[in-house]
Amino acid sequence: MSVQKVKVKEPLLRMAKRDTMSNQKSWTVRGIAFLLSLITGGLVILALGHNPIAVYKSMVVGAWGSPTVIRETVKIAVPLLITAIGISFAFKMKFWNIGGEGQIIVGAVAAGYFGLFTAHILPKLPLVILMLLAGMLAGGLYGLLPALCKAKWGTNETLFTLMLNYIALAFVKYLMNGPWKAPGSSFPKIAMLAPGARLTKVFGVHWGWILALVLVVVSSVYLSKTKQGYEIAVVGESNNTARYAGINVSKVFIRTMFISGALCGLVGMLQFSGADYTITEGIAGGVGFTAITVAWLAKMNPYGMLVVSVFIAMLERGSNAIQTQFKIPASASELLIGIILFFMLGCEFFISYRLIVRGKEETHA
Repeated sequence: MSVQKVKVKEPLLRMAKRDTMSNQKSWTVRGIAFLLSLITGGLVILALGHNPIAVYKSMVVGAWGSPTVIRETVKIAVPLLITAIGISFAFKMKFWNIGGEGQIIVGAVAAGYFGLFTAHILPKLPLVILMLLAGMLAGGLYGLLPALCKAKWGTNETLFTLMLNYIALAFVKYLMNGPWKAPGSSFPKIAMLAPGARLTKVFGVHWGWILALVLVVVSSVYLSKTKQGYEIAVVGESNNTARYAGINVSKVFIRTMFISGALCGLVGMLQFSGADYTITEGIAGGVGFTAITVAWLAKMNPYGMLVVSVFIAMLERGSNAIQTQFKIPASASELLIGIILFFMLGCEFFISYRLIVRGKEETHA
């Protein structure tokens, strides 16, 4: 029997998944990437006329130098961590939930309804529980919508969840200018939450940080030790393989996206009742997008997300400090953060993939 030879023209450049890299080598690569990011950022600082070592030292001190700034750093890390955990649930099954911002906003609005209009009726504990449940339910249902559409009609979840962010933002603007506008205010704003309805502080920060640590453990166990976590992993590997194994892929999409959205909605409730005490257009504060970076850098590992979220919170808090101390523009301090994260993300991409240069034809029998 004759064998037909087929010539396949491969592209000059292509990306391929890298074989498993040893821990020692991968951490060496991460260390080099971090060092290069500091050097590159240092050149920017020099161009601004400042001493890079002094600026970097000020960033660290500005994030950890006193109990007050430590509390501020933790307040930044908490929403990042919980949102990253929520997003990772969807990402692990290759469902690209870019709607964390919108889910945070609707969670805040749902919690705000009860917090603003029933605080004078309900005792604090039932009110807080009601706000928590309302925020999670609203965020979960908002995340459920793109999952239902993908399961039924195969819609693109990336665009769907992204567009839902703008709908949620527009709704907040409507509330600020309309039915929820603070009485007597000439500016479009929503009233402040009554002091008696605000979350209790533990060591100077609302108790959301304790809940975040609990969620790290619970989510790790859920994803690695339970049947539902196994189903998420299988669906993430291949929808067809999951179906062949008897897994209802649509059901996994719907269930997991509800959890993902509910955790983001929980963040909205915590931001409203524990940090901002009102609802504005900036209630999400870009957390939904930054959390994607946190989840990616941590490779969807909840314990890794804890470390990365604290690291990014340190950078954000530290950037505020250098703006004050060195009069560095906000845009320049944000650029420093961007440089560091760019190198770290590039490092993780390098560890996972390799560039293949091949301009020749290969013959396959």
